[in-house]
Formats: sequence, structure tokens, C-alpha cells
Amino acid sequence: MVDTQFSDHRLAVLYDLFCPWDERTDFAFYLPLVMSARSVLDVGCGTGALLRRAREDGHTGRLCGLDPGAGMLEVARARPDVEWVLGDAVSARRWHREFDLVVMTGHAFQQLLGDDELRGAPAAIATALADGGRFVFETRNPLVREWEDWDTRYSGEVVDPTGAVVRCVCEVELPVRGDLVSATHTYTGTGWDGPLLSRSTLRFLGPETLAGFLAEAGLEAAERFGDWDRGPLTDTSPEIITVARRLR
Repeated sequence: MVDTQFSDHRLAVLYDLFCPWDERTDFAFYLPLVMSARSVLDVGCGTGALLRRAREDGHTGRLCGLDPGAGMLEVARARPDVEWVLGDAVSARRWHREFDLVVMTGHAFQQLLGDDELRGAPAAIATALADGGRFVFETRNPLVREWEDWDTRYSGEVVDPTGAVVRCVCEVELPVRGDLVSATHTYTGTGWDGPLLSRSTLRFLGPETLAGFLAEAGLEAAERFGDWDRGPLTDTSPEIITVARRLR
């Protein structure tokens, strides 16, 4: 996924405003997992909201956030008692058996677009997992075709820290072909010199294809859920939530 939010501090600051904690149903799922693990690696941590909240809630173990966006980590580093590392998912291979839990939230796994990335990143994460550790992530169910309402779901307005009203307009690039979906987010703000444009591409994979890439990386799906309430995965489930473990 190529996205200027990764490098532009202005858009990184806006990220948490457009995706606030209290509206992120995934965090209610992930936070208890983080709190119960002694050491946690958040791959694609963004502004670090999940790990920052875990520390605020009393997590005393090791928390490490990994993200390729300097702008995102600039925001995250406001919390210095968490490790923040600049790098992509493959960079997780720098750690050997160090984490009880590795997570990828915010559909970050879908930013792995090529087959080589889909092999390399899980393999690196498997290297970072301690014995008995878990890799937990989610992807959107391609059968639901969620992108069809992104233009309304992800368009809106917020007030930034300076008091300026910032509007985001999301537009999906149509027609969608294959399993890649691209969209643009155009941000305009009062007093700005001009708009800021963010373009992203996500890959939509079904559960069996996901399982195949995990297996190549030495991982297996121990559990799957279809929603944040841990409901079963069906054709109409909005999510494919995977709890993976390293194959012995």
C-alpha cells in the first residue's frame, strides 16, 4: 500500500481524528490480547494508538510498534515508554523468538500486495514469535464487497488540533478488477494552501488463499472469526480474523 499518511506528519495527525479509538471496534478485540501477553509486537502500528492505550491501562511488559511511516511514528513517539521502530513487516525478522503476541490491526495485512510480500512478511513474523506465541490479524472478507460503500463510509469532516475544519473525500477507483482495490482520499482544510492526496491499494484474499500463504511461512490458522464478537466465519461475515501459530 502506497499512502502519504505513512510519511506526511500532517495526515498522520489526522489519522486518529478520522479513526478515533471509541469508534474502532477492532481495538476492543485486540486490547485484551495485548494486555494478557508479556511481549507484544504491533506490525503496521500507525500512530501507535493500541500500544499507547495498553501502556495507559497498566501493561508492564515489552511493547514494540513497527511501521514504515516516519510521519506515523512521529506521532507515536509522544509515548516514549514504548519501542517504536521504523520499518516494513519484513523487518520483523530482526527479532528471533522475542514476542508472545504479534498483531496487525487496521487491515494492515491487506497492504501486502504481491505474492513475495505475502510470503516474506508472515515468515519474518514467524521468526519473531516466541514458542507458543500467536500472530493475530484481520482482513476484509472479499465476498462482502465492502469497498462499494467506502465513498460514504470514509468521507467526512473533523476539526484538527489547530481548530481548522478538515474534510476528506474518499473515491474508489472503478471498475475493480481482480483482488486489488485502490482508493484515493483527498483532504482539504480551511487555511490550507491546497489539498493533500492519499492513494492506497488493498488486496482482498479469501480464507483458503490466506491459509496457503501462512503455511508457506510456517504458520497455521488455529482459530478464525467472522466479526469482532468472535462469531463464526461465513460468506456474509465482514471480517476474516485469523489467530495463527507457528508450525512445529
